[in-house]
Amino acid sequence: MGLLKKLAGDTMLYGMSTIVPRLLNWLLVTVHTRAFTEPEMLADNSQLYTYVVTLNVIYTFGMETAFFRYGSKKENQQQAFNQILSFVLVLGAVLSGVFIVFATPIIEAIGFPGKERLVMWLAIILFIDTLCAIAFVKLRANNQAKKFVLIKILNISINIGLNLFLIILCKNVVEGKLLPEWMPFASFFYKANIGPDYIIWANYVASMVTLLLLWKEFVGFKIDLTWEKTKPIVQYAFPLMLMGLAGAINLTADRLMFRSLLPEGFYPDFPKPDQAFSIYAQVYKLSIFMTLVVQAYRYAADPLFFAKMGDKNSPGLIALSTKWFTIACIAIWLGVSLNLGWIQNLIGVNYRSAVYIVPVLLLANLFVGIFGNISIWYKLSDKTQFGTYFTVAGMIITVILNFLLIPVLGYLGSSITFVISTFGMLWASYYFGQKYFLVPYDLGHLSVYLLGALVLVALFGYVVKVEGIGGILLNNILIFSYLFGIYYFEFRYRKDGGLKMPAVNHTENA
Repeated sequence: MGLLKKLAGDTMLYGMSTIVPRLLNWLLVTVHTRAFTEPEMLADNSQLYTYVVTLNVIYTFGMETAFFRYGSKKENQQQAFNQILSFVLVLGAVLSGVFIVFATPIIEAIGFPGKERLVMWLAIILFIDTLCAIAFVKLRANNQAKKFVLIKILNISINIGLNLFLIILCKNVVEGKLLPEWMPFASFFYKANIGPDYIIWANYVASMVTLLLLWKEFVGFKIDLTWEKTKPIVQYAFPLMLMGLAGAINLTADRLMFRSLLPEGFYPDFPKPDQAFSIYAQVYKLSIFMTLVVQAYRYAADPLFFAKMGDKNSPGLIALSTKWFTIACIAIWLGVSLNLGWIQNLIGVNYRSAVYIVPVLLLANLFVGIFGNISIWYKLSDKTQFGTYFTVAGMIITVILNFLLIPVLGYLGSSITFVISTFGMLWASYYFGQKYFLVPYDLGHLSVYLLGALVLVALFGYVVKVEGIGGILLNNILIFSYLFGIYYFEFRYRKDGGLKMPAVNHTENA
């Protein structure tokens, strides 16, 4: 019980650094989609950030998890930090150097000629963020959650502040919409020909400041590239990197492939593929509610589960935490899906034509979260190659189904693909995990909870749609009634069985 409370408390604390600030950052979608009303104006930003998701995995190379594996004990921490940071420092410098040198052919190949500065800025951002990631993981390993949260909040605050300053204040002044006397001041900072590029520039400045704020974590660092010492770490991290790479491609393949696969004129109101892609990319961000909770939970869960590695009760803890994590994700899925009628107003009117796919995307992200949670078994048992198998298989399914479905179903085809591939990965991880690291999941009840939520979303999100205030009241009454039903069953009917750690068959886990 104490460990579960610690996990919940740490999740809420880390959530302050992910959910709250990134939720505020997400609200910038409201700013961006209203400031740049033509969807194609945000296409280059959306496409480049899609590549960043995949590249970030290569830059970090699975070393965040490797740090917990090799640096969780105080006596080994500095040595592991030196070796891991040295490795990513060299790798990141080489990769970013290549991107900067070849910025022109890269941006032309992507389809946005003349935007070399964006490639250069993102190359530097990726390098800096990788160094920061290793410093942040050191804070997590040392249980310095408050410092972690503070710096993360400052990072997002700077990013948001610069976006508001440049894209709301300076842009409107330069365009003559307000404060004409401020024109010389605003025109110094905002150039109309750059426009949406300031979104990436704000990220660039925020990353620079974050690195400076983390300087204390680098005190005592010494470059250590001794291969004999680093080799075991690289061997452990490499399958995780491949798994993360395949997972990133799995998560972003729809947006990487969308522009080239969608026939021109598929959507009459937005006939250009760049327009439709930009709409999809902005609507996709509505599923961030699920992603933020998943990330906050992972920040808290990984250190705890690794610290309990070898504990006979760890499978029971994993099972119990998975149950309540899944219930929390179901609540988010219902909350967003059945409130889309008013949530969609947060984005510009020209971007709302694809909001009907949001519940599908949320379900897929729910599966991603459960997959990440139950996949702890191969990290704890040093069988990380299984993670590679699962995610590569998921990536292959994603690529094939996107190729088949996007030309036929557009947005819906890519979102259906996402659900199928993530559920397949989840099932495979559960099946093999029960063979190699038995965990007593409450599979029966979780399946019922998911199925019940699916019925509510399908029925009241698509079939029976009550508009206006009455619809908002009805849908939220349904949500709270459903969640109360889960609460009643877990804590009343089962007589507090909801927080009771399930029994573990230690013989089968041995």
